[in-house]
Amino acid sequence: MVTLTDRDMTANRKNIRRSSFTQLAIGLVIIVVLNLIGSFAFYRLDLTADKRYTLSPTTRKMLKELDGVVTFKVYLEGDFPAGFQRLRNETREMLNQFRAYSKNIQFEFIDPSAGKDKNQLDAMYMQLAKSGLNATDLQVKDKAGTSRKIIFPGAVVSYHGKEMPLDLLLTQVGKPPAEVLNNSVQSLEFGLINVIRKLSVTEKPKIAFIEGHGELEPVYTASIEAALSEYYEIEHVRIDGQPSALAMQTQNASLANKYKAIIIAKPDSAFAKNELDKFMIDQFIMRGGKVLWLVDPVYAEMDSLRTKDKTYALARDLNLDDMLFSYGVRLNSNLVVDMSSLPIPVVIDPKGNQKLIPWLFFPLLIPTSNHPIVRNLSAIKTEFVSSMDTVEAPGVTKTILLSTSRYSRVLNSPVTLSLSYLYQEPDPQQFNQPYQPVAVLLEGEFTSVFMNRIPAEFAKSPEIAFLGKSTKTAMIVVADGDIIKNQLQPGELRPTPLPLGYDRYTGQQFGNKDFILNAMNYLCDDSALLSVRSREVKLRALDASLVESQRLKWQLVNLVVPVLLVLAFAFAHGYWRRKRYTGIY
Repeated sequence: MVTLTDRDMTANRKNIRRSSFTQLAIGLVIIVVLNLIGSFAFYRLDLTADKRYTLSPTTRKMLKELDGVVTFKVYLEGDFPAGFQRLRNETREMLNQFRAYSKNIQFEFIDPSAGKDKNQLDAMYMQLAKSGLNATDLQVKDKAGTSRKIIFPGAVVSYHGKEMPLDLLLTQVGKPPAEVLNNSVQSLEFGLINVIRKLSVTEKPKIAFIEGHGELEPVYTASIEAALSEYYEIEHVRIDGQPSALAMQTQNASLANKYKAIIIAKPDSAFAKNELDKFMIDQFIMRGGKVLWLVDPVYAEMDSLRTKDKTYALARDLNLDDMLFSYGVRLNSNLVVDMSSLPIPVVIDPKGNQKLIPWLFFPLLIPTSNHPIVRNLSAIKTEFVSSMDTVEAPGVTKTILLSTSRYSRVLNSPVTLSLSYLYQEPDPQQFNQPYQPVAVLLEGEFTSVFMNRIPAEFAKSPEIAFLGKSTKTAMIVVADGDIIKNQLQPGELRPTPLPLGYDRYTGQQFGNKDFILNAMNYLCDDSALLSVRSREVKLRALDASLVESQRLKWQLVNLVVPVLLVLAFAFAHGYWRRKRYTGIY
């Protein structure tokens, strides 16, 4: 053992004090320098496996370009089950991320039922409903039993004097609650930035609904037009063989498209035999225009069954087969029946009582593709849908967006439609033609169907600069025109359009509107924003029964283990200090 003199111990204490002050000064300098760097440079490090705290470049760009305050009033506060607590916390975290990139983001979380009597609560619920928020009737389970609670899992967003509602909880028919909540969390970034985008748009691109071939009347497209009008300026156009219907002359005397995209919604009569309208649409595509085709290749309507028990579904000649074939798809003259189908009301007794029975000719399409157009969408309802095939088209890529279920089959036209099918128990063994494609995305450079056969009326016209090959563009083809058709609520004066996708017989909201919106967003070059939908945040749900049985164990672990770790660290640190500073070696 070596014993130090008083002088040596004094010198050691001075050295230790000097070293401590030096370390303190260095630490303070480092903190000051880091804060100075942080005031000029912004950086966030995301260590999570699914990168849940990393915003997309599109979102960051839009946030940095905000020129005013965006206010979120989020009505998702209160005593909720764990799943809704997670949605609330993830929403708050996402808004905090937004605010990290823009000081113009402000938000508050509000409990609409806090401190209110019944009358005040009813008034608040009425106000939220008028704002456009949808209520959810929540079943809350606790040890005392089950209770009901009405919540509004949404937000009202304001920017530059405009307000818009935002539903934070997705409506997804046919999916379990845990998956719906998980998908809602996944869609948070898209939902929040999308509502900012809609409030920020000052000049909207133009899109057009084509008319003149028996397309759906405006009353049946009113719902989707209202939704699309938040993004686009909408017009209705009759081509009538006129080049000026879809195109305009530029300063250098060339033709340019008037519209970003066009929608052809359930035509029921053939495009003119002289094919001038087809030619106009073809050249619109060749100039880079986008098209959403919603076509019924077979004529079948429920109205025919209202007065008789049986009718026939026949192939419909729209004179579009050659056109679509040249672009890479063939619509088949058949009907697809599916065991996953929408029920319809059927009278079951002389008193007029009705019962909902699945109608196999109305398939419910549950999206399974990871493409951003259909990712996380609810089931989509259809009426008399047909199958399609993709065909060889050089330079064109095809992506199947929607297919029927595993238990489906194809009936070639002519098809007998009879209400007797409602009373027959379907045999799963007969539904052995699964996953029939009914919607496809086509992208690339398309070849004109009029290559080497320009209509005589335009062969020598100076107004037409014929193009045989398109620039890079895209189109979506759906073998069901009713997918965009909203139902009507009968009224005393006139029917009222219902929201697209809402079925007034079952009271369910399907994903038709979101599908059409996503399709048009994608076609109109909003794919950068739409790609935010591809984000995946995995739900790591706890086993409720296991949590209940092992509650005490994990409570003790969470309480005792940290204390033991702190005590062990304190003991080790004290021992190390005694070892170093007592002068005994």
